[in-house]
Amino acid sequence: MRDALTLGVTVGVFGVSFGVLAVGAGLSPALACGMSLLVFTGGSQLAAVAVIGAGGTFPAALGSALLLGLRNIAYGVSLAPILRGRLRTRLFAAHLVVDESTAMAMARDDADEGRRAFWASGFSLFVFWNLGTFVGALAGTALGSAQTLGLDAALTAGFAALLAPRLRSRDGLAAGAGGALIALALLSFTAPGIPVIAAALAVVPALARRGDPR
Repeated sequence: MRDALTLGVTVGVFGVSFGVLAVGAGLSPALACGMSLLVFTGGSQLAAVAVIGAGGTFPAALGSALLLGLRNIAYGVSLAPILRGRLRTRLFAAHLVVDESTAMAMARDDADEGRRAFWASGFSLFVFWNLGTFVGALAGTALGSAQTLGLDAALTAGFAALLAPRLRSRDGLAAGAGGALIALALLSFTAPGIPVIAAALAVVPALARRGDPR
């Protein structure tokens, strides 16, 4: 419970940045808060807001968000053995499946402990992320420009945190470098969001070389 609370408070501070950035990108406070309630996956939310803020289209924003959210499918599969129960319970659990709640659950050797860790961290993250979004969205206009405050750096920091663990393998490094090259090549003449979506193609050579269906 202590770890879950600490994690939730930390993520809540990051949620304040998201709220400010979302309002700065043109979303209303209500829409920013609704996004956190219904989407609840920080990386995907930040990706969508970044595309919208840069003048991108809704399909481009949605595509970028969905690409980042795909990893949650793998998380859900890995958590399925310890989160069994009624369909209603599992549907609610699916909404709380994010990087941090998955890590908390999978770090436990015992299934019961993993289940408790998942629910504790999931609730904590959900509550504090939404509280942070609410505070940031309401304060967004009063605080001034996100760029002036340096909060726009939260986008880069968030994506770097997601990317770093995946660069430890040779395949991950090759896919990351390939994605960066694709994005840079398309950046100057395509609409915002398109380079992010196209960069996902860089994983294909690594998957083909490995020949591993997983």
